[in-house]
Amino acid sequence: MPAESTSPLLVEYCDDCDRWVHPAAGECRTCGGRLVARPVSGRGTVFTYTVNHHPYNPEIPVPYVIAIVELAEQSGLRVAANIVDCEPDSVTCGMAVDIRPDKGAGGAPLFAPASN
Repeated sequence: MPAESTSPLLVEYCDDCDRWVHPAAGECRTCGGRLVARPVSGRGTVFTYTVNHHPYNPEIPVPYVIAIVELAEQSGLRVAANIVDCEPDSVTCGMAVDIRPDKGAGGAPLFAPASN
């Protein structure tokens, strides 16, 4: 069973085969078992990213980083997020990040460089 966390991010988990499932599927893609939303640790690494310079949403100042973050819980477990609290040019693939307690103006989870 996964460790308890105070992370604001919930991801579906299968107790039958001990696997995280994202995006939400309702039932486990591996064994067909029932999934339960559980908090994740909030730790991960930037898998890939892009820096957006176009103001699609006036509530989000540009430039900003749109990333796919691979969560620490399981290889291949990835979520779309924004990277904050650093210069967009400083973001790199493989960079360690931690989740922030609030969500971005567009509703995406916010991650920032990990404070080791």
